[in-house]
Amino acid sequence: MATITQAANAYSATALNAVNKVADVGSATDSTGGSAFGDLVQQGLQNAVDLQHKSETISGKALAGKADMTDVLQAVTDAEMALKTVVAVRDKVVQAYNSIMSEQI
Repeated sequence: MATITQAANAYSATALNAVNKVADVGSATDSTGGSAFGDLVQQGLQNAVDLQHKSETISGKALAGKADMTDVLQAVTDAEMALKTVVAVRDKVVQAYNSIMSEQI
């Protein structure tokens, strides 16, 4: 059975993982340096899908008693954060599109 300390450690590890992922995105290069914005978005979407699959797999293992609750918590939190990031990017893209379409020529 998971203790409060294990849960707190899992949250801490997940937060540190999120900070590292944001730092990795910030180091991406522009189209002149090799990586295009479209590639970055595609990688982000693929990462979100992969994290969701991992979360489902680990949750299934936990139901069978073969996974630690800390691993389940971290996988679910990672998947949730990735989904929120994808939704935020989508919202910003729609907002930018609407802004461009409302401009007068």
